[in-house]
Amino acid sequence: MRTRICDEFGIDYPIFGFTPVPEVAAAISRAGGMGIVGAVRYNDPADLADALDWMDANTDGKPYGVDVVMPARVPAEGTPADLDSLIPEGHREFVENTLLKLGVPPLPDDSPAGDGVLGWLHSVARQHVEVALAHPARLIANALGPPPPDVISRAHERGMLVAALAGKAGHARGHVASGVDIVVAQGYEAGGHTGEIASMVLIPEIVDTVGADAPVLAAGGIGCGRQIAAALALGAVGVWMGSAWLTTQEYAITSAAPAMRDALLAATSSDTVRSRIYSGKPARLLRNRWTQAWTEPGAPEPLPMPLQNLLVSEAHQRLMRSGQPDVVPMPAGQIVGRMSEIRPVADLMAELVQETTAVLDRLGKLR
Repeated sequence: MRTRICDEFGIDYPIFGFTPVPEVAAAISRAGGMGIVGAVRYNDPADLADALDWMDANTDGKPYGVDVVMPARVPAEGTPADLDSLIPEGHREFVENTLLKLGVPPLPDDSPAGDGVLGWLHSVARQHVEVALAHPARLIANALGPPPPDVISRAHERGMLVAALAGKAGHARGHVASGVDIVVAQGYEAGGHTGEIASMVLIPEIVDTVGADAPVLAAGGIGCGRQIAAALALGAVGVWMGSAWLTTQEYAITSAAPAMRDALLAATSSDTVRSRIYSGKPARLLRNRWTQAWTEPGAPEPLPMPLQNLLVSEAHQRLMRSGQPDVVPMPAGQIVGRMSEIRPVADLMAELVQETTAVLDRLGKLR
């Protein structure tokens, strides 16, 4: 199951695991893959620094990476208060009225609402990059295309490789021209921010587009060894997985929202929807009463990033704490239908490797 990307990073298996939870990322790295810590949720870069310090101490010297979000469009700057003033009152009223209809209670008095996710802001993402460059991470990835040229240069000076997600062949071509080392071909099936082209079509198209200029990792619709084998057959040198880790023990112990776990375990592959209501950009989420409310007559159009996430920030906290699985605001890919139990990362990794190897062996006998 080894590919050239394994030799590049010194990992045992070409499985890259994206997760917002350091405990999950570290477990992926220890199990022979490469854990990627999502930085966007760290509004305070000092908290990201603490998380990466923890990674340094708990990966047994195995490599890991950091994923940042560097948006290119305004409004990209300003304090939460500045940006808050740009949110229309009608949108606020819609959110509050929807929460009332869904029976979602207010936050307790001792749980003040946060500022939302500020990692979408270019200035915050810049600080995330500075933190990553100060740690021995081996890879820095950008979820919204290639990082700025100076970030790529500095990463290369530190011996770090740079990856960028692509939902179209044209995007991938531009990424490589910008100096990106690895392209992550992310198909329509993926959770979170995703494009419109399915993985079966997108992966070989991007592989053919970039040729020998950059290795390609496959993302979207990958949750078992058969799907990993399919990605390798399509020309990818490895896989980039995100949703599969949401039902691991390491993720569960960091979450205080059992309703989220119940929603994930109950969902089928038909129970997701691609919408802009989470962040302002198209993202695949669990389909439920909250997402449905935004499609009904009279619902406003979602705001652009980062305003939409600021708008729904308190709502997300209330929805998560409500105890209602059918309103949880959770990004998840279509492979959620395979996620039927809570188990350790090491067990999931072992199953992925075993099944991939078995499939490759079986296919080899067809000649």
